Order: sequence, then structure tokens, then C-alpha cells
Amino acid sequence: MTRLLMTAGVFVLMIAVFLFSIVFHEVSHGYVAYRLGDPTAKESGRLTLNPLKHLDPMGVIFFVAMIALFHIGIGWAKPVPIDPRYFRHPRRDILLVSIAGPGANFVLAVLGFALFYVWRIARAPLPGVADILELLVVINMLLMVFNLIPIPPLDGSHVVGALLPPRLHWGWVQLGRYGFLLLFALLWTGFLGIILRPFVTGLLWILLS
Repeated sequence: MTRLLMTAGVFVLMIAVFLFSIVFHEVSHGYVAYRLGDPTAKESGRLTLNPLKHLDPMGVIFFVAMIALFHIGIGWAKPVPIDPRYFRHPRRDILLVSIAGPGANFVLAVLGFALFYVWRIARAPLPGVADILELLVVINMLLMVFNLIPIPPLDGSHVVGALLPPRLHWGWVQLGRYGFLLLFALLWTGFLGIILRPFVTGLLWILLS
């Protein structure tokens, strides 16, 4: 694997970038829901960048396991509480709230990508900046792709549920009870790494070329 993902110092940076990225992801869910009329996240104190309000121990353990096994930094935070009863157009608004998190990760990745090239052009002597920006791009692209996998409780499952006809929606929701089992099966068998690894190597090749 590359130098970027193997050094101990970068591992610490990965933790920091991961925490910021998943917090931004969850706050984006809550903010879009708030703008669509749902005050639940705001009243629960979840529209904050304080990571202590968002951390899910299982998501952090998953992150560490993925680093240890596949050198890929993905995980999740506690889902922001959403109450669809506040939405004027529930199916549309749930779809918008669901894509807000992956969309936020995409924005961070694009920002990191742009800043990385500005840094390279400027040749600014700031130690560690390149690693931070590379990680910002890679981790956020992986979080975006990972969360769009249509397995509950990931955002992709909510996107699929919002697009399904009402008669099929309830059956899809019932699959949620098996979501974590499916995720860990993908992790244990290595298929999740196989799915996500091309994004890591491809992004690093673009950044380091």
C-alpha cells in the first residue's frame, strides 16, 4: 500500500479528518431537515460540529477495523434524528435529507482536491498539509460511496426507499433489521474492500501524479 496510508503520523491525521468528515456529514443531514421544516435535530443539539454529540462507538470500531484490515478509512456516526411528520412532501424531503450527507462529503472532497492543487502550485512549505488534503479527498470520497451503498442503515437505503413505490416501501424497510449483518458480512469476506479499494488507489494516483 502507499506511504500515505501506512505511516503512524498519517493514521492520527486520518482519525482527525474522519471525525470532522462524519460530523459534517451528520450536521448536513440535520440542517437540510431543519430547512425543510423538521426541528428535531436542532432541538436535540445535533446541529453542532462538536464530535462528542455525534460519535457512534460501533462506527469508530468499524473505522479502525477497516484501517487495520484494508487501509481504508470509512465508518459512521450516530444518525441525526429525523421526524418525517414535519415534512410537507415526505418522500421528496426524505430523499433530499438522505443525499445531504453524501453530498456534504462530496463537497469536502472537491474542496480538498482544489486546495491540494493550489498548495502544489504555490509550493508552500507547510509540513503535513499535503497529507491532510489528500486524506480529506480520499476519506470523503470513500464516505460518500460507502454511505450510498443501498444497505440499511446507510443513506443509500433511504434513497432507494424514497424512490420505491409505496406498496414496496414497507418490505424494503423491514430489511433494515439485517443491515448491520450484511455490512459485517461484506467486511469479513473482504468484498467491501474490493468495492472501495479502486476509489482509494484511483484517487491517490490522481493526487500524486
